[in-house]
Amino acid sequence: MSTPAPLTRRRFLADSARAGIVLAAPFAAPLRGPAIIASASARPAVSHGLQVGDVLSDRAIVWSRADRESRLVVEWSRHEDFRDAAVVRGPHALDVDDFLGRVDLTGLPPGSDIFLRASFEALDASGARGEPAAGRFRTAPEAPRDVRFVWSADTAGQGWGINLDAGGMTAYEAMRRVDPDFFVHCGDTIYADNPMRDEVPLAGGTVWRNAFLDEEPAKRKAAETLDEFRACYRYNLLDANVRRFNAEVPQVWLWDDHEVFNNWSHASSLDADPRFTEKRVRALAARGTRAFLEYAPMRWHTQDDAGRIYRRIPYGPDLDVFVLDMRSHRAPNSFNRQPAPGPETALLGAAQLAWLKEGLRASRATWKVIAAGMPIGLVVGDGRDAEGRERFENMANGDGPPLGRELECADLLRFIREQGIGNVVWITGDVHYCAAHYYDPAEAQFRDFEPFWEFVAGPLHAGTFGPNRLDDTFGPRVVFAKPPPEGQVNLPPTAGLQFFGQVDVEHRTKDMVVSLKDLKGDALFVQRLQAAERRPRR
Repeated sequence: MSTPAPLTRRRFLADSARAGIVLAAPFAAPLRGPAIIASASARPAVSHGLQVGDVLSDRAIVWSRADRESRLVVEWSRHEDFRDAAVVRGPHALDVDDFLGRVDLTGLPPGSDIFLRASFEALDASGARGEPAAGRFRTAPEAPRDVRFVWSADTAGQGWGINLDAGGMTAYEAMRRVDPDFFVHCGDTIYADNPMRDEVPLAGGTVWRNAFLDEEPAKRKAAETLDEFRACYRYNLLDANVRRFNAEVPQVWLWDDHEVFNNWSHASSLDADPRFTEKRVRALAARGTRAFLEYAPMRWHTQDDAGRIYRRIPYGPDLDVFVLDMRSHRAPNSFNRQPAPGPETALLGAAQLAWLKEGLRASRATWKVIAAGMPIGLVVGDGRDAEGRERFENMANGDGPPLGRELECADLLRFIREQGIGNVVWITGDVHYCAAHYYDPAEAQFRDFEPFWEFVAGPLHAGTFGPNRLDDTFGPRVVFAKPPPEGQVNLPPTAGLQFFGQVDVEHRTKDMVVSLKDLKGDALFVQRLQAAERRPRR
């Protein structure tokens, strides 16, 4: 098997263009900056595009990365020609932070198109600025209007990287084309534990070719050092589809397990795993957490809770998105059948669960969307414990009444019913196929809740698996599912079984329309949900 020559950055971008991937061009208006003239090589460059995240009605995070020590400068305007542009001098981008910079733009007009340019300013006497990266987005509305967002999960997993022969990570282009207001990434934003090979033989005698850069060590091995975790994010940002998507669609990130390694919890042991020389799970988790927080275009929380990921994203009068963290606050994975709640049954944890309850109770949005890292009623195993009992990764643990981590979910669902909170919908990923689940108390072991929908989408660019078995505790029914053919696992993205979800909230009718779409953007399943009036508390 031949080994392709490593790509330089210039050749990588040229090959991307030849593959039919076209990046968004910078806007025509010149960037205002210091009058000092400097050669291109002396000016800091934007190395991995820009990202916009956690957009509200009056603010947004703008993220970018430089190729050297410099200072981030962001321009924004309501006009494409950048007249009356505001200039915000951001933080210094230094080696210790992987040359990253982010600015929380404030004072933005609600419900408006915002045009962006991000550039970096040299730290020498010239203060010269490099060429800007351009982007645009819409702020959340204050007045009622239709809202559209997309969601999915699982990027660059199971060894399937950027294949220029196949056009790269084309699911991102399919999502961009539906012109969403924002995108929710439901986790597995990277696969830190999944090394890639240069070539992978496929059925029918074809070959999958992963593109790499000669100066970028990413993805040759499982990530262990902080820079190796960072390099996984840098790898994804080499894809032209991803960079164009990032420049046009604001993002909301949460995380799952592969930001560190598969199914990690503090019960994990790496002693027998030859991929890792670093065997300390907490050390790997610390490095993976830092890299995620650095590369996610999210608004960091307060100083005393800087690593907090769960948060609410309000988007107009008809939509609140509650972003969950099912990884940071969990107890170690276990047999998950404890009869009473306690520290060993935590998944969201007490503080996050209380925050979610209060947020749902206080919300006046028509629709309350809960964005989760894992489905409720699909069983995800995690080997066996020292006593030979099956161990579980999420809350589902097999048929029967609520036990273990399911007790948190039962408590939450009971609270939603007692408080008369209507129009709660769950979106998630994780299992590498798409599905629509209807949870019906009439079919459940635990019945003290109102019926609700859960929609599953993914992968974005990873192997396809499934289906997972159902747990009847909360009465899920599979209304639709698109797993791979029986007996086939880890199908490559070229098999076409890559999925994302689209949500349209119609202001006039107050209906929510949920579509599950494939790699081409074709709808495989559509469900219209009618908004119910808020019920009185019990």
